[in-house]
Amino acid sequence: MSDTIQFDDFTKVDIRVGTITEVNDFPEARNPAYQLTIDFGALGVKKSSAQITALYKKEALLNKQILAVVNFPKKQIGKFMSDCLVLGAVDGKGVILLNPEAPVKNGTPVS
Repeated sequence: MSDTIQFDDFTKVDIRVGTITEVNDFPEARNPAYQLTIDFGALGVKKSSAQITALYKKEALLNKQILAVVNFPKKQIGKFMSDCLVLGAVDGKGVILLNPEAPVKNGTPVS
């Protein structure tokens, strides 16, 4: 288990629902990854790199709703600029994306 944090620390993390609108290969990445374009509704469109190639085909990701942290600073990954961090559960086979059980409006906050 990680270090204990205060509730105020958690409230600083802005997790939102978004829909993947574009998926591209990312051959320059150190580990196999995709470049994702994600629609967060009123928050706009953001990009992310995700190491999810082991369990997901590009076609299966299109129009899939996911959860992501949207208030981290941008991060340079090779020549790609990542705007958000897609969330997933890591098991021995790869990363399993976290997503809402039913469709919700893009940009909906997670609490």
